[in-house]
Amino acid sequence: MRKFLLKLATFFGVGLSPKAPGTVATVATIPLVLLLNWAGPIAYIAATIILLPLGILAAQAYEDTHGGHDHSQIVIDEVVGFLIAMIWLPMTWQAILIGFVLFRLLDITKPLFIGYLDKKIQGGLGVMIDDVAAGIVVSLIMQFLFTNTNWLGSQIVGP
Repeated sequence: MRKFLLKLATFFGVGLSPKAPGTVATVATIPLVLLLNWAGPIAYIAATIILLPLGILAAQAYEDTHGGHDHSQIVIDEVVGFLIAMIWLPMTWQAILIGFVLFRLLDITKPLFIGYLDKKIQGGLGVMIDDVAAGIVVSLIMQFLFTNTNWLGSQIVGP
């Protein structure tokens, strides 16, 4: 189980990218977002709910193995955060692009309470919580855009 958690922490090696592992992981999450969206809202929510505690355990296992806090190789937090950001949205290129940019912006700059959570909470939960918070904020912005503008484009027809 420990080996699996260590692999999950890096999203099966994506976090080992030498440049911008968080951004690379967010890009690598796009196919998962599309697949889960295609599978339906129950599957999407279930997968996200399952990945959250697994991500906490994985981040903690990685920290226990490698020492320190919030290593750049740990990217399961970006995966879960971006899944949260994109929930219940149309799968258009506009939605994916805007969601991606907003999520990365909030994850990198950590404004307001997101930065507070990042600094104050340690361990696996601390690794995950700021990205979860960023994902929630982005999701709220995206839901507003979806319901009040046409910025997210037309829905790609599913199955």
